Amino acid sequence: MKPKLSSVMLAASMLVVGACAQAQTVKIGFLGTLSGPAGALGQDQYDAFMLGVEHLGGKFGGATVQVVKEDDQLKPDLGVQLAQKLIEKDKVNLITGVTFSNVMMAVHKPITSAGLILVGSNAGPTPITGKGCSPLYFSTSWNNDSLHESMGQYAQDTGYKKVYLMAPNYQAGKDAISGFKRYFKGQVLDEVYTQVNQPDYSAEIAQLQAAKPDAIYVFYPGGMGVNFVKQYQQAGLLGKLPMLSTSTVDGTTLPALKDIALGAITGSPYSADIDNPQNKKFVADFQKKYNRVPSLYAAQSYDAAMLINSALTKTAGKTDNTEALRTALKAADFKSVAGPFKFNTNQFPIRHFYRVDVAKDASGAVALVNKGVALKDHADAYYKECAIK
Repeated sequence: MKPKLSSVMLAASMLVVGACAQAQTVKIGFLGTLSGPAGALGQDQYDAFMLGVEHLGGKFGGATVQVVKEDDQLKPDLGVQLAQKLIEKDKVNLITGVTFSNVMMAVHKPITSAGLILVGSNAGPTPITGKGCSPLYFSTSWNNDSLHESMGQYAQDTGYKKVYLMAPNYQAGKDAISGFKRYFKGQVLDEVYTQVNQPDYSAEIAQLQAAKPDAIYVFYPGGMGVNFVKQYQQAGLLGKLPMLSTSTVDGTTLPALKDIALGAITGSPYSADIDNPQNKKFVADFQKKYNRVPSLYAAQSYDAAMLINSALTKTAGKTDNTEALRTALKAADFKSVAGPFKFNTNQFPIRHFYRVDVAKDASGAVALVNKGVALKDHADAYYKECAIK
């Protein structure tokens, strides 16, 4: 009997070994800004991506997901070093995340030149949207200009004649102003670029007040937004001089501002109160797990997880055939929490942009309240310059 038992055990062992050999693992590098004044943005991206992994049972397309997280600290040079580490040392199969445009401009080419697919879930600098696009880059967010065009359209539709513009002095800030001006046809009294992470805006606020605009438009993500809105309110201007913004008052900054931000009008590709089944589950589970309302950064990163899963489902969990993976990603066969989503020819999305106000919700709490679609099925202004096939 012993020989027979040994044969059975040997056969069972061989089956186990075979099963292990067939098991697929996909290693994903997450690169984002996770510390400093803007760290909340990257943390929302990471937390939402990991919630997506959890919702999918820890597997994308049947392959076990392993995530390697890195904090670029909003430093482009460090971002490049960490990207190289993810590629060369960690040997990840693809990379996702990237919070700020100056970091994206630094890491985009090193990652795609290495033959790796990069699924960005926030930063969308214009140079990589048009002529500098790459067949290995996909975005679940937007081109920077597009993010701000909705408020330019709102300002135009509202009838403002004179608007004062402010943004930090880096790629996304310049794209913000460009996007707003593309749709606003009135007079721009001034466009002021401030230092990245500047804490004090009192001098600039005095200057804009003296210019006597009909409204102001600002783009100040993260801690910059908290500081600016507080100082704008302290100057007695919020509620008196209309403040239009994008990524200034959002899910990451509203908890620190609360009633101070009441009356702010924002443009966004996402609102936590969007009424579809996938968003309701996402918001409920995100709040339960992290005890906060998800921001647009969270939504875009959750979508990145769903996008990657949809592609790996088509490739049976494999990443070795880059062209097959690209084709599967381009199909965008998933349901976005933000509503209709499809890729344009430059692999940036065609999507809705909403007007979202800081107001009291049905429960009386200060919240970001969706006031409807500002730009429907909106494509960026640069896709025709991209030569991806």
